[in-house]
Amino acid sequence: MSFSIAGKTAIVTGAASGVGLAIARHFLDRDANVMLVDSDEDALDAEIGGRSEDDSGAARAFTGDLREKLTIANLLSATIDAFDRIDILVNGARELRLSDPLDPSDDSVRALLDLNLMTSLRLSQHVARRMIRQGEEAGGEGPAGSIINLSSIAARRTQPDLLAYSVSSAALDQATRGLAVALAPHRIRVNGVAFGSVMSASLKGAIKKHSGIRTEIIENTPLNRIAGASEVAETVQFLAADGSGFMTGQILTIDGGRTLVDVVDSPAH
Repeated sequence: MSFSIAGKTAIVTGAASGVGLAIARHFLDRDANVMLVDSDEDALDAEIGGRSEDDSGAARAFTGDLREKLTIANLLSATIDAFDRIDILVNGARELRLSDPLDPSDDSVRALLDLNLMTSLRLSQHVARRMIRQGEEAGGEGPAGSIINLSSIAARRTQPDLLAYSVSSAALDQATRGLAVALAPHRIRVNGVAFGSVMSASLKGAIKKHSGIRTEIIENTPLNRIAGASEVAETVQFLAADGSGFMTGQILTIDGGRTLVDVVDSPAH
């Protein structure tokens, strides 16, 4: 089977920077149509404005707060108006923040569950309904869609100051599995990509503040380096394409072997 995504339409959230932007660009370069979604309107406008008519894949931008139900409905409408269908959803919008596990006034767990879990879950549910309808219109044959959730190796680690991020990542992994089973009869696949040592926007910011983090990460990574965002994008394409058509409910790990030898107090980036 083919791992081409040419001609498919994808929604990519968190697409204004970092890994989300790398995925959106990767898809566009491979002739997919992409709706780039983020709350940073200026960054999206700059990205779309920087593309020429000669570029492959058609790009559109959508700005809004996906925690709002109306925003999700407007996103789906805008995508259908632009491209007529939705074949791929990449839930890339997420936030990492430190939290105090012993402070009862720290609301980070609730906040990150809303941002990192519920936003992806609600959007997936709405997109899945559209994919189901498309599959029925196509006569009920062939793949109906692919949903990919971006998660983190923090879901499997124990680092107290990342409690909220770890909990929300673990919850998203379990939601991925649950949706995979629920949507399998409709020929919609749901998978996840859990990454750690990737040069994302958050990691760049952390390294800028604390230069020693880079050395700590490399020393705790068997492959002895930090991955590029494009390496995540390649894996996401694999999961989005029909060639991985018998894979669902899987969480693929991109961490250079980090979780194989992980140290509890090493940075979870």
